[in-house]
Amino acid sequence: MVIKFVNITLSSLQSSKYNGAMKKSVYFDYHATTPVDPKVMEAMLPYFTEQFGNAASQHPWGWGATEAVEKARQQVAKCISAKPEEIVFTGGATEASHLALVGLFDQYGDQAQHLITTNTEHKSILAICERLVERGAELTVLEADSEGRVSTEQVRAAIKKNTLFVSVIHSNNEIGSINPIKEIAEVCQENHVFFHTDAVQAIGKVEFSLEEIPADLVSLTAHKFYGPKGTGVLFIRDKKPKMQLKPYLVGGGHEAGRRSGTLNVPGIVGLGEAIAMASHNLAIESKNISDLRAKLLEQITDVCKLMKVEFIINGPKDLNNKLPNNLSLSFKNIDGAKLKSGMRLVAFSTGSACSTASASPSHVLTAIGLDKSLANSTIRLSTGRFTNDEDIENFMAYFKLALKGALL
Repeated sequence: MVIKFVNITLSSLQSSKYNGAMKKSVYFDYHATTPVDPKVMEAMLPYFTEQFGNAASQHPWGWGATEAVEKARQQVAKCISAKPEEIVFTGGATEASHLALVGLFDQYGDQAQHLITTNTEHKSILAICERLVERGAELTVLEADSEGRVSTEQVRAAIKKNTLFVSVIHSNNEIGSINPIKEIAEVCQENHVFFHTDAVQAIGKVEFSLEEIPADLVSLTAHKFYGPKGTGVLFIRDKKPKMQLKPYLVGGGHEAGRRSGTLNVPGIVGLGEAIAMASHNLAIESKNISDLRAKLLEQITDVCKLMKVEFIINGPKDLNNKLPNNLSLSFKNIDGAKLKSGMRLVAFSTGSACSTASASPSHVLTAIGLDKSLANSTIRLSTGRFTNDEDIENFMAYFKLALKGALL
């Protein structure tokens, strides 16, 4: 079997015709997803072809697949300072969070039914909590401050005698805010309450060690750190008394009975390689994406000054206190729809969750106090491993024209 692959760099994506001229698309949406790193793809390829075995099979092909899965489990554990047996592979972070939170409620819901989360969580966490409320749970939703963070004091005050779990996002995918996760986890530990965090955006950008953070449950996904989509991790701390999660995927007893289903061996291999690379290159890469963000912000600021356009930075105003690649900006007195349509060759995220019928402001932007007008004139830019100076130059060319056309 011969498989040919075309090497594509993000700075040289297919050209598009725009205003009669050939222009390059540029990618500034690394919070949404990342491309699979070529080294990760190289590690994965044999498990699609020659080494295609099912990790549950008891023969050489199966044993080879099992060995690859266990290597990846060790890679993940090493990178987050965990034990290999605390790592459960899933189909992504949403599934991991379901296994964690629904699994806790199914196991212990007859003993404790009070849940705590925040109003700036990823939609998947909020949806899980809402579903559990339908099943009889009581929910406290903590309100984040104007920079998108909650405090340990809020968590401590909200805990009741019947609190089952607290789930607080580590770092926000929209505005880059980083919560005091270590301290919140310690408060939960003191009160004998389970603590879960969605740490999807943390890996490869900031230090993350479960030796320092006493979290019970952590959700991760490979495609946020240059691994494949459809592969995630749930960390389940090995503690006494042993924490039990009632699995909702049952059948083959895979992953020590915690998550049944044939293991996605190529995806798991890719996740292991990707997290190992992210961990090894953390200091260099974090500085690089931060420097690129600073350059991008400086040029946007210069253009806005020339055009007399004001904007605000969402999340922490001190960029050192947020994810190093995050830039969420809301522009004043700007037609948000025109601004976005004028940059249709730029991959970025908006401040609106759009449906075919209406456009409603992002729940995160609303939670930090933005009105509908500002929320709808918000763009989220995120730099990444393959961002370069040419991307910034191309973005600025599109941004200048779009901003000019969007002035009110």
